[in-house]
Amino acid sequence: MAQFNEEKQIKDLQAIRTREEEALVQQTAQKIGVQYIDLTGIGVDTDALKIVSEKEARNIEIAPFKLTAKELHLATRSPLRQATQTKIKELEDQGYNVTTYMVSQKSLAKAWDRYKDVSLAFQSAGGLLDISDASLQKIANDIKTNEDVKKMFEDTLEEKMAHKVSRLMEILFGAAIATGASDIHIEAQEDDVRIRFRQDGVLHDVVYFDHDNYHMINSRIKLLSSLKLTQTQNAQDGRFTIEYNDMNIEIRTSIVPGAYGEGIVMRILNPEGINVGLEQLGIPKRLLKILKEEVAKPNGLILNTGPTGSGKTTTLYSFLKYIYNPEIKILTIEDPIEYHLEGITQTQVDHDKGYDFLAGLRAAMRQDPDVALVGEIRDNETATIAVNASLTGHLVLSTLHTNNAAGAIPRLLDLGVVPGVLAAALSTAIAQRLVRKLCPECKKRVKAEGEEAEILRTTIRNARALNKSFEGYDIDVPEPDEDIYIYKPQGCEACSNIGYKGRLGVYEAILADENIQKILEDKPSERMLKIAATAQGIMTMKEDGVAKILEGITSLQEIQEVVDLEEDLELFEEMQEYIKTHHSRLAEKAAPIEDTPELKNTKNVSQPITQTSTQQSATIAPLSTNPPESATPISDTSSTEISLLVDYLKLLEQQSTTQPDDALLDTKIQSAEHVIAQLLKDGRFTVNGENEAQRTEHEINLLMEELQGLRNDGATKKGIADKLASIRSTIETL
Repeated sequence: MAQFNEEKQIKDLQAIRTREEEALVQQTAQKIGVQYIDLTGIGVDTDALKIVSEKEARNIEIAPFKLTAKELHLATRSPLRQATQTKIKELEDQGYNVTTYMVSQKSLAKAWDRYKDVSLAFQSAGGLLDISDASLQKIANDIKTNEDVKKMFEDTLEEKMAHKVSRLMEILFGAAIATGASDIHIEAQEDDVRIRFRQDGVLHDVVYFDHDNYHMINSRIKLLSSLKLTQTQNAQDGRFTIEYNDMNIEIRTSIVPGAYGEGIVMRILNPEGINVGLEQLGIPKRLLKILKEEVAKPNGLILNTGPTGSGKTTTLYSFLKYIYNPEIKILTIEDPIEYHLEGITQTQVDHDKGYDFLAGLRAAMRQDPDVALVGEIRDNETATIAVNASLTGHLVLSTLHTNNAAGAIPRLLDLGVVPGVLAAALSTAIAQRLVRKLCPECKKRVKAEGEEAEILRTTIRNARALNKSFEGYDIDVPEPDEDIYIYKPQGCEACSNIGYKGRLGVYEAILADENIQKILEDKPSERMLKIAATAQGIMTMKEDGVAKILEGITSLQEIQEVVDLEEDLELFEEMQEYIKTHHSRLAEKAAPIEDTPELKNTKNVSQPITQTSTQQSATIAPLSTNPPESATPISDTSSTEISLLVDYLKLLEQQSTTQPDDALLDTKIQSAEHVIAQLLKDGRFTVNGENEAQRTEHEINLLMEELQGLRNDGATKKGIADKLASIRSTIETL
């Protein structure tokens, strides 16, 4: 009896179909004039496969299978397909002489299968390092500590493999991304080469290896970064991209010459690093409530200060993401663009082409933005334009390099910003530092003793005496006679035996409220500003840091690394005296944190440049609080200062109509009068002819006298607004 062998029948059918497909491919190749090849009996060159990533090869249905010098043999299912032609052109632009072959699906599958024998990290076109998700995931699973990185790297060094350098690169970047490193340092020393990872802001030794492998890695990094291989005596900067998990991770490379070889530092700009909401940055809840209100305003200047690496950019990016909605335009000028933000126009400084922060900000104002971020304010012109932009309906965010929030104001005054104008423009000055968070798995609770306990007690006692609240922190503030408990690092597998995992900020801020505005004309020192800001009730970085210590978020040692915990102790008595005699609207209107309304996406580009009485007091302030004879001379940039005056008068017109009950309105108008009088006295208005100058001066003086009369008689605010408009109109005609 005949038996039916189903398995054999299936195999026979598959063999027939394969032969038919090969015959059909061969016939089609002849018709279109392309060579045919069957790869099933031919070896596939793994060096050729490195030219195109496996992901791209499968997507386009191609496979480079042989490489001799620049002669590249390429197999494809569809030689005439647009994607195939585009890739061939791209390869030819890279200098390869491409010979194309038409192949069957079986041949392609055979070639693709050889990718498993190729290191999964390799150079590709345009400075792209393609690391497969599978490879990176395997590295992440195998690596728990830096010791694991060291072992994997050293094991690879000992292996005899054709693509050792590619494998080492794969480990290097895969481990750095998997462990959350922000920088990779490769440092050539006399006897060996050291690799260090910067993790949570601190450098850690990872592995030492030999100079021979270092030179090969150095060359590969230079190729990826589009740097000159033969240039070893000068510094070079470049960048390349790693594709991972459907996102691009930018690597910024810096190479400098050294005594024993070039030093390499690679900054890893992982987009996940900025996917942090405002609530996760570490901003105290009460301050966060205030900052949300400030950034929701339609205009004003918000400055973030701190040293390099303190997280300023991440904070400002978080502000932009918080306020972004499709109805507004946000434009940035950065040096360089570190992270790409969806929906936001980002431009990069290029000094060689004359596009610096100043040129960028000037151009930005012609782009009709609602919000502008300037990477850094460094000079008088940039500062002046930023201030002017904030007075004319734009929200401007920027950074300064100062030690604290109070230092931002003297810095801008040193750059030549007129005190009265700064008072009108500035909304908030923020300062921050980054500290490491204690590992939640292994941190140890201990009793604070001796000097540590005294520092904490003093900070808590002084903060309470200045009417500052610890509301919003997850702590029971210890009484003076109670023991103080803090947490210290230990080290476990979860934190690579470091004791810390992750970072967050400690913050402080100063708002440009009435108390700050009143002293600006005297060009106050940091000391004066700190005292004047006491009435705002906002925690300093020192006080915020101590609160985070008591919460168990970070350690006393971490806070001491970035903040002087004994700073300003000598100012305590002056601060106490100040808050007894001054009253801050900010403190007066402070509401419980839980009552904070959600302001996200409430920024409205169509709203006029008018605000509530409290908001106005933070953005419109006296241009000068001194009489004309003692007014601060205006700088040589007359047109800019007069333009600022005109903008200021516009704001006062609006406020006199929409906010007539503001107690400071008369003072602000009087201050504007003083500035106008000083400009007239100095002959700063440009007119044609002596008679015309006298006539214009006389006209302005008459208008000012009428305005003074209206204010003295308690006239309606509309009458005052009309007179302000007449004065502004007269000045605008000059």
